[in-house]
Amino acid sequence: MTFATQGFHHLTTVSADAARTVRFYRDILGLGLVKRTVNFDDPSAYHLYFGDDAGRPGTLVTYFEWRDAPRGTPGIGGIHHLALGVHDVPVLLQWKRWLTDHGVRVTGPRDRGYFTSLYFTDPDGQILELATAGPGYDLDEPADRLGQAEVAPPAERLPGSDAYRAMDERTHPDPVPALTPEMAIDGIHHITGISRDLDVADRFYRETLGLAMVKRTVNQDDGVTPHHFWARVDGGRVVPGSALTLFGWPPTGKPARGGAGQTHHIAFRARDEEEQLAWREHLLGLGLKVTAVMDRTYFRSIYFRAPDGLLLEIATDGPGFLVDEPAGALGERLMLPAWLEDERGQIERALVPL
Repeated sequence: MTFATQGFHHLTTVSADAARTVRFYRDILGLGLVKRTVNFDDPSAYHLYFGDDAGRPGTLVTYFEWRDAPRGTPGIGGIHHLALGVHDVPVLLQWKRWLTDHGVRVTGPRDRGYFTSLYFTDPDGQILELATAGPGYDLDEPADRLGQAEVAPPAERLPGSDAYRAMDERTHPDPVPALTPEMAIDGIHHITGISRDLDVADRFYRETLGLAMVKRTVNQDDGVTPHHFWARVDGGRVVPGSALTLFGWPPTGKPARGGAGQTHHIAFRARDEEEQLAWREHLLGLGLKVTAVMDRTYFRSIYFRAPDGLLLEIATDGPGFLVDEPAGALGERLMLPAWLEDERGQIERALVPL
């Protein structure tokens, strides 16, 4: 078989306060709380899943609560920011006004060429981005030759230009009284991490996950740091929800330090258990250390690490979040796997109520 993931399944980050995380992601960002459960490897801690109404793969952002954990710091082998997708620039400006009016400090919108973005942080310090669907990666390269050349962004998209400074001034002229259907976040747009060697990363992501290089450029906030993009390309089209990007830091750069506001792992998709087992054999054949298949109730998981140390997962699309709750009641109560039900009383007493 050809090994090429469909894209992201979910991203898991660390929270120091689960109730605060729910208020931010559900009440301010409008994501559905599709499952409240516990970390199956540490049942004393919440594991919260946010996504679209059905919790479809590619829309999921999940949080382990490490109660009162100190903040982590980004670095090599970690994630710099998570980008979530929105439709277009007018919607992005509504988001800017909504977030600002809710006390969230926002930077942008910034024209990145391939999309336009807003930046802010969640209460734990995780950098978040809202990015538009287009114009797309073929803006400055032919679609059939993406990623083959180094592309320098034009001067107006780099710091120091009048156009760059003017970007931050735009916003929606009127208050936004409530989130509208048009403002709905449609899932993970891209994830940006940090690597000490982009050539090694290129070989790794091509071989392990079948991702193709689709852009070689620089960080548009400094005009210097290498910034490379990989994604699934299908029929000459970059598949939404599959773009992983890396900043290339010097080998002497500090490694990421885990903690609140830092990503724990990134999960990519396998259609089903049969495909996942094939993925596992593929990864083992490349000489990687891969875990046994783990039952996460809502999907099955295997784990391995990228060369920089980033923890990666391949998760099955199913069985999904409806296996233990009806569609209209997702996330309303604490759900436990069968092997933890006998400990429910003890577990619930240890958790701070949401």
